[in-house]
Amino acid sequence: MSLFWSVIRQLAEIEAMATSKKVITRDEWEKKLNDVKIRKEDMNKLVMNFLVTEGYVDAAEKFRMESGTEPDIDLATITDRMAVKKAVQSGNVEDAIEKVNDLNPEILDTNPQLFFHLQQQRLIELIRNGKIEEALEFAQEELAPRGEENQSFLEELERTVALLAFEDVKNSPVGDLLDISQRLKTASEVNAAILTSQSHEKDPKLPSLLRMLLWAQNQLDEKAAYPRITDLFTATLEDPTV
Repeated sequence: MSLFWSVIRQLAEIEAMATSKKVITRDEWEKKLNDVKIRKEDMNKLVMNFLVTEGYVDAAEKFRMESGTEPDIDLATITDRMAVKKAVQSGNVEDAIEKVNDLNPEILDTNPQLFFHLQQQRLIELIRNGKIEEALEFAQEELAPRGEENQSFLEELERTVALLAFEDVKNSPVGDLLDISQRLKTASEVNAAILTSQSHEKDPKLPSLLRMLLWAQNQLDEKAAYPRITDLFTATLEDPTV
């Protein structure tokens, strides 16, 4: 049984146990947790999945040697993917586009929204660097035609060009486009597209399992008082409040 279904089954059993509001002691709870049997191989795969998806190539290689867990993707491709991500995060969008095409030209050919967002980021970088005439020319020649074909693209283009209308751009309604978070958003979108092209999940499994844990605790809170985890970093069980 996979780790995912094992967790689901145990959560279902725990919830069934709490059909009415009652107090579950630490001893009872820990006994129930100890009954959960999770294979070490499944835990190792979960760790490897996180390292590969998030791009920690050195850590993934070391973990592979230490645990014997083989990644489901060529680790060499992680370095290429991270180079693309780093280029976008640094504002080198043209370089990022070239690297994506070197990896797989079909990624951008089959994803017009991603290509538009990369071009939009390129326009933002031109405006950031004060290359106003070049930015206007680029917007007119490269982005405007795409905006005519797609209403959402047009709205995003208009919002980006609006950066030129404010003297104090950072405090303007569109100032968030110049924030580092905009680069990170675009870089994340590219990263996900590359992973998808490699038949790999675009998001690591571990955060999903943690979200499922929080959801399950919220559901159980309505039926029982029990030792719950409030700090995911330490995973310390806190005694139930009566």
